[in-house]
Amino acid sequence: MSPEKWPAVMPEPRDADMMVNESDAVDHWVAYYREQIKESRAIVAAIDLDIPCARKDIIECNVRYVLLHMIEEPARHGGPADIIRETRDGTRQS
Repeated sequence: MSPEKWPAVMPEPRDADMMVNESDAVDHWVAYYREQIKESRAIVAAIDLDIPCARKDIIECNVRYVLLHMIEEPARHGGPADIIRETRDGTRQS
């Protein structure tokens, strides 16, 4: 997705598209995750990692920082026990 297609503001609730319900299937979310990986790789291949991110209203950083965050997030929440606990109590481990 190119920067001109980015939303001007984040929709509310911010993570609504990531909320899982009884009708969701694992295959759906794995496919969605893989689509996001493919799109992210295409974006990263086309830009300089040191350019500042376009959404300074959210965070002031460069693309390299975002990539490191994208590695950290799945590692932080990837364990099945973490997923179950986060779903039940809404807390996150650092």
